[in-house]
Amino acid sequence: MEQGLGHQEIINLLWFAGWLLAVAVLFVLALRLPLQTRLRRWGARLYIAFVVVAAIAVAVLANFSLSFHDVHLDLTREKVFTPSARALDVVDRLQRPVKLTYFYQGQDQSARRAREIVEVMGRRNPLLQVRTIDPDRQPTLAQTAGVKVYNAALLEAEGRRILVRGTDENEIAIGIQRVLRERVVTICYIEGHNEFPVDNFEFHTHFEGSLAHSHNESDSAVVQMTGHGIGRMRRALEGLGYDVRKIALAGQGAIPDDCSVTIDAGPRTTYLPAESGALEAYLRQGGSLLLMYDLGFVLEPQLKKLMRTLGVHFQQAVIVDPQSHYSTDPEMVAVTAYERHPITKNVAFTFYPGVRPLELLPPAAGIQTFALISGSGESYIKPVAAVAQRQLAPERPSAAVQGKPQPHVFAAAIEGKLPLPDSRPFRAVLIGDGDFASNSFLPYMSNSDLALSMVRWLAREENNTPIASRIPVPSMILLTKRQMQEIFLVVEVLLPLLVIALGGFIWWRRR
Repeated sequence: MEQGLGHQEIINLLWFAGWLLAVAVLFVLALRLPLQTRLRRWGARLYIAFVVVAAIAVAVLANFSLSFHDVHLDLTREKVFTPSARALDVVDRLQRPVKLTYFYQGQDQSARRAREIVEVMGRRNPLLQVRTIDPDRQPTLAQTAGVKVYNAALLEAEGRRILVRGTDENEIAIGIQRVLRERVVTICYIEGHNEFPVDNFEFHTHFEGSLAHSHNESDSAVVQMTGHGIGRMRRALEGLGYDVRKIALAGQGAIPDDCSVTIDAGPRTTYLPAESGALEAYLRQGGSLLLMYDLGFVLEPQLKKLMRTLGVHFQQAVIVDPQSHYSTDPEMVAVTAYERHPITKNVAFTFYPGVRPLELLPPAAGIQTFALISGSGESYIKPVAAVAQRQLAPERPSAAVQGKPQPHVFAAAIEGKLPLPDSRPFRAVLIGDGDFASNSFLPYMSNSDLALSMVRWLAREENNTPIASRIPVPSMILLTKRQMQEIFLVVEVLLPLLVIALGGFIWWRRR
């Protein structure tokens, strides 16, 4: 993405243009001023002295002024020495002063690049006060700051201090957001219903179905209850400076007041009525919920009632999208276009392995329900029996298609107040899939951007620049079925036909 110019950079460019103008004026005057004059001896000397002094003064003043207004020009094709667009956006949005001291190792090439990057960021906005220190040359300054490691950024703002280790400007930008955060944001993961374990950081764990491994509706007929982990999402949230912990509704009876956002990621067993009541009480107190209810989860009556109050009904079905899906699996819905909302404004291609649809109903008074994500116009739904029914009954053929093809909604954003006394404004995001945020799928395409954007909106930090730590993944190219078909058509059909046509044309001309 091309980097935009900040206000300070525009000023620096104007100073650079002024310097060029001064040099051009000196050049023109040098060509036009006469070397000899008709003045007498002392007059000629004074004239020459004046010209020399004036030229030196203009050159010195121009260079002195330019030294305080450096212009950054990165001529590398990959823009190696230019901060990322999101890091620059974080700096541009600064409204309070931040002091950044970067301690770098002079012999480390990556560290020297990071030093130049933070200096560019400092020139971008005067509110970011940047100083770079080589501890080998200035050990006293490092000892005074209490920093004992190389390649670390010490961030200070309003009495708060954060140490960020590394040479990645995105990590430093995240540190800027963290040091400016005035409150502790705690993310609470519900456990006790076979949710995706937050302590599992494996890259790929599976639900093993009765036939084979999959992520569609057959995935719910589990033989082994070894769920996907969601530890990668936990690490990404901790990288943003959020505190993450687990809670058990059955044991605690209520969601703690310090839970800024509460997440239930892929529960498999039904809640107790008291647990559903705890969710309602949490929303009444102004809490924020992210509920990922996959195909295998059955809602108990009190929870269904709460969902209807929010204007949502989770259908016991799976979305099949023959037009837009990942690879060759029509039940792995792919989405490239979204409704306009703060959650989706920076999200591109995402995919959802085995997702259940949401039926949007009229919500209670004072509540707004927004359709967040839906399938293509060719998508349809296929009823799926609940897990308990399929575990007791033998395998049956897939149910018939229900309804005509249309964009089926499977995620909704909700905010407002419950129609109860003393209710406070709450926020909630409901989605009929949890696999998209699991370890196996979170790093790919924009799945992580979407999951973190949901949490930011729920934490009421949607105005912050959406930036996150990089998640290492193998080099892969993921395509939808339509993209695969288009590439096949061009490479395997059109190009050979074009070669044959050119050969025929050349033969006809030469015959």
